[in-house]
Amino acid sequence: MVNTETYPLDSLNMTTISRLEHSFFQVGESKNGKSCKLESLGIKNCGTVYRNLSVSQLVEHTLARQEGILGENGAVFVKTGKYTGRSPKDKFIVDEPSIHDEIDWNGVNVPISVEKFDQLYKKALAYMQGKDLYVFDGYVGADPEYRLGVRVINEFAWHNLFVHQLFIRPTAEELKHHHADVTVISVPGLQGDPESDGIHSEAFIVVNFLKGIVLIGGTHYAGEMKKSVFSFMNYLMTKRNVLPMHCAANMDENGKTALFFGLSGTGKTTLSADPERRLIGDDEHGWSMEGVFNFEGGCYAKTIRLCKKNEPQIWEALRFGSLIENVTIDPEKRTPDYNDSSVTENTRAAYPVEFIPNCVIPGIGGHPKTVIFLTADAFGVLPPISKLTNRQAMYHFISGYTSNLAGTERGITEPQATFSSCFGKPFLPLSPIVYAEMLYDRIIEYDADVYLVNTGWTGGPYGVGKRIAIADTRAMISAALSGELNHVKFHHHPIFRILVPESVPGVDSDILDPIKTWSDPEAYQEKAKALAQKFVENFKQYQRVPREILEAAPSLG
Repeated sequence: MVNTETYPLDSLNMTTISRLEHSFFQVGESKNGKSCKLESLGIKNCGTVYRNLSVSQLVEHTLARQEGILGENGAVFVKTGKYTGRSPKDKFIVDEPSIHDEIDWNGVNVPISVEKFDQLYKKALAYMQGKDLYVFDGYVGADPEYRLGVRVINEFAWHNLFVHQLFIRPTAEELKHHHADVTVISVPGLQGDPESDGIHSEAFIVVNFLKGIVLIGGTHYAGEMKKSVFSFMNYLMTKRNVLPMHCAANMDENGKTALFFGLSGTGKTTLSADPERRLIGDDEHGWSMEGVFNFEGGCYAKTIRLCKKNEPQIWEALRFGSLIENVTIDPEKRTPDYNDSSVTENTRAAYPVEFIPNCVIPGIGGHPKTVIFLTADAFGVLPPISKLTNRQAMYHFISGYTSNLAGTERGITEPQATFSSCFGKPFLPLSPIVYAEMLYDRIIEYDADVYLVNTGWTGGPYGVGKRIAIADTRAMISAALSGELNHVKFHHHPIFRILVPESVPGVDSDILDPIKTWSDPEAYQEKAKALAQKFVENFKQYQRVPREILEAAPSLG
């Protein structure tokens, strides 16, 4: 049995678990173990290797190994222990001479030597000896022209269920000829040593672009596997003239595509799961010369305060085959409490995209006509929706302003103002200018409208104002996607100089101009100027961009 920080299973019949463990583990060994050779990676003397088990088998293994429990909705519930979100300070890129000059070394792209990587890798090989391993072979990239083969090797059965649902699942024929371009090895039980391994804590996420390997240890948080593969795509796709994007995508019944950029907690998954539109994907996409394609085969939705009324598609997706992280659950009735944030604000659910009705399979769409930048403004000063000129679109894309919401990263307990280049700085190995120029070229070529949508606060800053109602946000986005906003009057915001609509069908006009929602207009002006100053200060690092982009900054006059 694996000893992990998960739910207790005292209420289960342990004799039954033992019987399940023996029966199904033997099935996995005989049907799947022989076809998966790991010696080329140096992995030897391990226990049984289970390759591409079915969802039902992975659920059975998870329960038998006491890694999680089954909820009344049929989903598997797990806890991730100390790490309930990404740990960006524990992520490293192997500093190989052949890629050194390409990488944008900064606070999130931190180098680690080849020697230290090799040392950690040897520790992982020794750690895996004698242990049963779970292998998922699949793909990233829905467009066959650009997809990469991905192999994930897991210590935990529930981690393998996670990647099975999040990445693109192969057909039986594809599995016979599968080749891994990227290999992720995740051994959460292996703790690193900061003093000898050249890392910052017991956790480590090490990306080796040259060898095509990601090595993860010391953290049970499953999202590290997903985001590490995204980092690989952000590095490799630009070389093939594909813009990798941290965004959701959907389309209408006529195939008209829209993009939703934004960091975790800004509403990408919620707003793209629209009953009136078809979901392409909720988080990571590529924009090639042929159109948009999903990198993934599943969704990873935040579930804090999830309710059926506001997010019906996500609610219905949480069923057998789904995996739910860090949500408290009644030990007897097994009913989840999505309002409970006692473990973390960053509660999550992973499920295949097919669980969303009317999704697009394969996840491919045309060139977008509408691009939406999502931000959760903790200052409460940005309009709930505004239109950007092409130059402003570049400025705001490079800025990537939002609030770092509680729980998404370790140590964040309440929203904080932050700037994340291209709405995805933690996952961008190259300079943000590379991605911004590619987006700008596509916006111009395909005549896309760009909107900045604030899903954060109105009527005051965090702690004073209130979160903008999701129903209002949906109505504003619907108006943008349908073209209705092309027929309303706009005025320039006096500080941010973005275009604010004077009316939106189905929305109270009083909430469109944020100053009208504050009880003290002077206090609003003060907060707005303070945020504008933060924009200007942040953008000083990009002084080499064209002058017309610099001129799109907020006014400090």
